[in-house]
Amino acid sequence: MSKRKKVYGLLAEYETPKAIYHACEKVRDAGYVCWDSHTPFPVHGLDDAMGMKPTHLPWVVFAMGMTGVATAITLQFWTSAIDYPTIIAGKPLFSYPAFVPVTFELGILFSAFGAVFGMLGFNKLPQYYHPLFKVPEFARATDDRFFISIEARDPNYDAGRTRKLLESTGAISVQEVED
Repeated sequence: MSKRKKVYGLLAEYETPKAIYHACEKVRDAGYVCWDSHTPFPVHGLDDAMGMKPTHLPWVVFAMGMTGVATAITLQFWTSAIDYPTIIAGKPLFSYPAFVPVTFELGILFSAFGAVFGMLGFNKLPQYYHPLFKVPEFARATDDRFFISIEARDPNYDAGRTRKLLESTGAISVQEVED
């Protein structure tokens, strides 16, 4: 009984940022949705070429910052006005100017946690294994090469048609990646 290999998808290699930019436009226009580009440095405008939507991370950071602010005000109000009310120098129990530094700092702290953990969550990190790591040429994605990977789970994926599309974009090489 022969073991059948499971295909992750196709990987195309490019030499220049301009080449991958135009290739991403063609892949986007072909209607693929389960694909990604891999570059050694940020390529200006590549997000638009890929048709990517803006991230929701700023909303996560804002929500976490407001949670920090609400937590700080609630904690300070509770401790100074309800749990242990003490009148100092005739000031009211809830004297908001004294609460500003702690409120600011907790807002910043919660925002930072939201940014870090939101980024990790949206990027599905940490990811200790990926099928592309088995391709020896893919190591150059951190040095001097540009890649596009199209996953086999994409609704438009057809090994022959997808390979022809990637070859028509000017790829140096197109290879099948096993999962």
